[in-house]
Amino acid sequence: MDTPEYYSMPGHLIRRMHQIAVSIFADRISEAGFDLTSVQFSAMNVVDNFPGIDQATLAGMIAYDRVTIGGVVDRLSRKGYLERRTSDRDRRARELYITAEGKQVLETILPIVRDIQDSILSGLDAGERETISRLLRKAADGANTKSRAPLKPMEAAIPRESGT
Repeated sequence: MDTPEYYSMPGHLIRRMHQIAVSIFADRISEAGFDLTSVQFSAMNVVDNFPGIDQATLAGMIAYDRVTIGGVVDRLSRKGYLERRTSDRDRRARELYITAEGKQVLETILPIVRDIQDSILSGLDAGERETISRLLRKAADGANTKSRAPLKPMEAAIPRESGT
């Protein structure tokens, strides 16, 4: 019996790799004693690197839906990892900051998350891992504008003042 063509289609393979990545992440982070999703980890990591960021900018920086990011931030706040503060510049705006506990969690799990990347691509040698990472980045960058939640790096997410 021939393998169905579907099994070789990039969309199917990307979906399968996503399932694998999510499963490995959940198992390894749980084994380490934490209850975090990969999206929550990404949000914490960005807030740690960009203290005072707002939710909309955070959503763009992790390529996540602006409406759904509120729930992610809510859960991280309830866990004591992030806090919302009223902006000094605009009393209506809320800024995000990582807490001391959140920073400690990040420092603990970051080496695990780095190791997870090798587990996700365990069927490949080092050169192949580098190649697939480069090609996935190129494909994601090339199709970014087709996403319902496009990636918006920090430099693109911050509006420039006129005359600069």
